[in-house]
Amino acid sequence: MGSEADMTGPLLAGGSGAAPAAEAEVVPPWREQLTVRGIVVSAILGVLFCLITHKLNLTVGIIPSLNVAAGLLGYFLVRTWTAALERFGIVSKPFTKQENTVIQTCVVACYGLAFSGGFGSYMLAMDQKTYELIGTDYPGNRAVDVKNPSLSWMIGFMFVVSFLGLFSLVALRKVMAIDYKLTYPSGTATAMLINSFHTTSGAELAEKQVSCLGKYLSISFIWNCFKWFFSGVGDSCGFDNFPSLGLAAFKNTFILTSVQPILVVV
Repeated sequence: MGSEADMTGPLLAGGSGAAPAAEAEVVPPWREQLTVRGIVVSAILGVLFCLITHKLNLTVGIIPSLNVAAGLLGYFLVRTWTAALERFGIVSKPFTKQENTVIQTCVVACYGLAFSGGFGSYMLAMDQKTYELIGTDYPGNRAVDVKNPSLSWMIGFMFVVSFLGLFSLVALRKVMAIDYKLTYPSGTATAMLINSFHTTSGAELAEKQVSCLGKYLSISFIWNCFKWFFSGVGDSCGFDNFPSLGLAAFKNTFILTSVQPILVVV
């Protein structure tokens, strides 16, 4: 067990030799951190992560932390952007840690709102169609609870959900981060990852991680295309109703409804 001084020391420090470099590094103003390319990349990744969130929310019901993946893919897309411009002889602004953090924050906000907004749970369960599908005579299913959410109502509801989290976060930050000096695990891990990207060895590691991620995403896509051709019709035997326990158990509805390759976390 380490001492109290060891536990409360900065986790992102690079040793005594990194102090002069940290002092010489100039943080760009916020206007330079918000760039057009950053907004475009944030929008693309935000849509992608929202689709992933809805898929997981409707199937599994558990959403893992995607902070690290957002930082990694944001770094990869912007570096690809700048490399493509350099091939055409166009000089672009250097990609900084702060811009990478802005992209990661926007993407996390997008998929976080997709989950906390209830689009895969209670939001669509309040309309008239769901009320009729459940049955008007079902206990607890009351007509007074029906709400058909319109676009303007959902936008207002999203603002309420977002600002409610902001107000609670300020109070929790005062107690947890400032008073008790607790380390936020996913935020610290993302900060260390983004810092490592903007070094020579970190950039090479990021390229390997993105290459590995793309390889297994391709395998997953090809596997799903293969399953689609052999999914079975209705309740017949196929990849959608896989007889993992044998045909005898399959006749008694003991099936494996999802056959996926091993998930590899980069």
